[in-house]
Amino acid sequence: MNYCSNCASKVVFRTIEDDHLPRFICESCGIIHYQNPRVIVGCIPIWEDKVLLCRRGIEPQLGFWNLVGGFLENGENVEDGASREAVEEAGLQLKIENLQSVYTVSSANQVHLHFLATILAPKWHLTMESTEIQLFSEAEIPWDEVAFQSNVFALKSYFLDKKTGLRKTHLGAYKSI
Repeated sequence: MNYCSNCASKVVFRTIEDDHLPRFICESCGIIHYQNPRVIVGCIPIWEDKVLLCRRGIEPQLGFWNLVGGFLENGENVEDGASREAVEEAGLQLKIENLQSVYTVSSANQVHLHFLATILAPKWHLTMESTEIQLFSEAEIPWDEVAFQSNVFALKSYFLDKKTGLRKTHLGAYKSI
């Protein structure tokens, strides 16, 4: 960040009194520009005991299988954001059930929230974001073609819960190599 979004003056990057991190500060108008993680919302859509995945039609991870999801918009609650993404990526109408996983990717300043969701009707369609849509059992999922570790984590946690009969929220984080 070079300029203040409030007054267009140059900003400085420094630690302010009683804070533990450096921040972008406008010395002209006094605004502190906090930078916070981006929230990604999505869901695990279920139809007749199978999970719906979409093959990505856009970068990043073009051509890989993905849960429906994307960036939360300003002014949107997380459930509505997950539902919107399901419509945008696959034309899905669904019922959000519960928060299934929270996955932190601190290296990208992201927090991923995945909800368990029931597909209300077996109607979906391709969009510019999805080149293929398919239902998978756990054994059918092409695990080496799943985009993003947050998706792998959410799916594996879901299938573990299914085996144990539990339904809980799982916490995970990306560990860089």
